[in-house]
Amino acid sequence: MGTKQLEKTSTEKQTKQEQRRATKKKEQSAKESTRKKEKQEKKVAKRKTKKPRLRMIPIWLRLIIILLLAFVVLIVGLMIGYGVLGDGNPKDALKIETWQHVIDIVKKEK
Repeated sequence: MGTKQLEKTSTEKQTKQEQRRATKKKEQSAKESTRKKEKQEKKVAKRKTKKPRLRMIPIWLRLIIILLLAFVVLIVGLMIGYGVLGDGNPKDALKIETWQHVIDIVKKEK
């Protein structure tokens, strides 16, 4: 065999390998595109069959409940702070006179 024949066979092998690689890439891209299409179709089908969520407690009622709970916790905190930490009667924390006295003390110090 001559060097020309060896070069031809080696170039033929290279071209065949390149063709095989190209066909494999085409097949993979085709599979990927079909997978993407299938995923999109599943998403669309899922959206169509999805039931709307029925809320047991509406959002507006949740907000009202949260505000009421925050107010109750504030009152309880005032009573605990005034009664336990301040050594006073816990019910006195709810009287206006008590808070007026606190305001007067704060204003006089300035």
